[in-house]
Amino acid sequence: MTPPVAHVTDRAPAPSVSHPQHLGDFTTDPRVLLIAGIAVGVATAGVIAGFALLELIRLATNIAYFGRFSLADLKLEQSPLGLWAVLVPVAGSLIIGLMARYGSQKIRGHGIPEAIEAILLGRSRLDAKVAILKPLSSAVAIGTGGPFGAEGPIIMTGGAIGSLIAQILPVSDNERKTLLVAGAAAGMTTVFGTPIAAIMLAVELLLFEWTPRSFIPVAVAAVVAAVERGFLHLGSPLFPYAGSVDISLLGALCWGLTGLLGGLLSGLLTRLVYACEDGFLKLPIHWMWWPLLGGLVVGLGGLVEPNALGVGYDNIAAMLRGDVVPKAALLLLVAKAVIWAVALGSGTSGGVLAPLLIMGGAMGTVLGSVLPGGGPGFWALLAMAATMGGTMRSPLTATFFAVELTGNTHVLLPLITACATAHAVTVLLMRRSILTEKIARRGHHLVREYRVDPFALTRVDEVMTTVVETVSAQTTLHQATRLLTDPATAHPSFPVVDEAGHVLGVIDPPSILRWRRAGQHRRRTLAELLAGSKITVAYPDEYLEAVADRLSTINVAHLPVLSRENGRLVGYIGWSDLMRVRTKLQVEERERTVFFRLKPS
Repeated sequence: MTPPVAHVTDRAPAPSVSHPQHLGDFTTDPRVLLIAGIAVGVATAGVIAGFALLELIRLATNIAYFGRFSLADLKLEQSPLGLWAVLVPVAGSLIIGLMARYGSQKIRGHGIPEAIEAILLGRSRLDAKVAILKPLSSAVAIGTGGPFGAEGPIIMTGGAIGSLIAQILPVSDNERKTLLVAGAAAGMTTVFGTPIAAIMLAVELLLFEWTPRSFIPVAVAAVVAAVERGFLHLGSPLFPYAGSVDISLLGALCWGLTGLLGGLLSGLLTRLVYACEDGFLKLPIHWMWWPLLGGLVVGLGGLVEPNALGVGYDNIAAMLRGDVVPKAALLLLVAKAVIWAVALGSGTSGGVLAPLLIMGGAMGTVLGSVLPGGGPGFWALLAMAATMGGTMRSPLTATFFAVELTGNTHVLLPLITACATAHAVTVLLMRRSILTEKIARRGHHLVREYRVDPFALTRVDEVMTTVVETVSAQTTLHQATRLLTDPATAHPSFPVVDEAGHVLGVIDPPSILRWRRAGQHRRRTLAELLAGSKITVAYPDEYLEAVADRLSTINVAHLPVLSRENGRLVGYIGWSDLMRVRTKLQVEERERTVFFRLKPS
C-alpha cells in the first residue's frame, strides 16, 4: 500500500531575517596583499620587457632600412634604399611566417585575443615561447615597416611574463589570471605611460570581473610600472596637447557627430580586417606564406604614403599639433587602413591600438576642416579616442588613454561623449568587436556584460516551493519504494516528517536503493532508517548563492527549508526553483510597465 502524502503550506508571516557576519560587500580576504606583492615583481619584469621591445623595434628599423646595427632614432623617410624599400616588409613578413610555423602560432595577430583566450580557456597559462617570440616577431614586423603598434605585443608579452611567474607559485586560477593581467597592464603602461587606461583596459576587457581581489594587484602593477618607466627616461605624456574647449550645445552635438563617425569607421575597419583574413583563408598555400603577401602590400603602400609605415607616433604628434592638412590626412587614412587590414589579416605580428589612433586622427583632421570650434588637433584627438573606443568596445579605456597620452584633462567631457557615442554605434551595428571576432571564429562564445550574481541578491523564501508534499516518518521502506516507483508520483524526492512536524531527512530513489542494497528489512520505518543521519537544510533568509553551493557539494536535487524559530518545515527548494531567478531577470529585461499615467484634462 502506497503511503499517503501530506501537504504542508506555509501561511505564516515571513520569518525574521538574520544577518550573518560573513556577508559583506566583497569577498576579498588578506591574501590579496600577497598577490599585490607578487604583482610588483611582475610589473618590474613587464617594464623591462616593454623597454626591450621598444629598443628592439628601433634596432630592427635601423638594420632593415639603414643597414646599421644601432639604437639611434632614425626616420624611415631618410632611408637610402629608395624603391628597394618595397622588399623590406616582404623580408620581415617572411621571417614572421617562419617564426610562427616553427616557433609558436600564438605570435600571429595582435596579441589581445590570444591573451583573452588564455584567460578564458587556458587557465591563464601562457608558455615561455610566447614571452620570447612575441616581442621578437613584433620588433621584426614593426621594424621592417609593418603598420602596427607595440601595445598588443607587449600586452601579450607582459601577460606571458605574469603567467609564467604565477605558474611557478602555488596560486589559484583566478590569482594566475590576475597576475597575467597585471603583467599586461604593466607592459601597456611602459609603452604609453598610461597607468589609468591600462587599469581600465583590464577592467573592461581582460579580467572578466570587477572585484578588489583582481583590481588591487592590477592597479599596483600599473602604478609600479608608471614609476619605474621614469627611471628609464621614457617621456610622459607621450603626445602633449595643451588645447582647450568651450562647452556649448553646438559643441556637444559636434562631439556626438565625431563619435558617430568614429563608430562607423570602427565597424568598417573591423569588417575590412576580417574580409582580408577570409581572403587569405581561400588561398591554396600554407598560412606560413600569407605574411609574405601581406608584406608585399605593405611595401607597395609605403611607396604611395611612406607615413603609413611603422608605428607612426610622429603622425599622431603632427595631427595633434594641427600640422597635417586634410588632403594628406585622407591619403594617410586610406593607405594605413588598407595595408594594416591586409597585413593583420595575413597573420603577421603587431598591435591595433596605434593604427586606430592614426586612422581615427586622420578622419578627425578631415572633420576639423568643416566642424566649428576646437583648436588645432582637437577634432583629431576626439576622433582618435572615438575610433579606438568603438573598435575595441572599451569607451572608458579610450577616454582615459587619450587624456593620459596628452596630459590634458580639459577635454575629458568631449572625449567621453565621443567615445560613448562610438561605443553605442558599434554595439548596435556589430555583434562582436575586432578583438573578440577572432575568438568567436575559433568556436568560443564570449560575453562582455558583467552583472552582480543574482544568486547573491535573492533569498530562499523568494523562490522556494511553499506547498510541500511530505512523507510520514512511520512509512515503511516497502511503502516508500512503491511511492517513488509509482508512475503517478510527480516528484523525485520527499521530506520525511515526524508527528511534531520536524524534518528527519529526505528520501529519493538513490537513498532507497542504498538501503535495499544494504539489506534493510522492507518493514523498517523511515524514522528508523534515518535515525542518527545528518540532514542538510536551507533557511528562508539565506541567499541562493550559499544554497546552490550546498546543493552541488552534497550532490542532491532538493533541500527542505526550515524555520529558524521552531525548526518546522516551511518550504522546499531545488534546482528548478533556482532557475526562477533567471526567469525573473528575463521578465525585468522584457516587460515594460507604466506606474503613473497622466490623465487628460
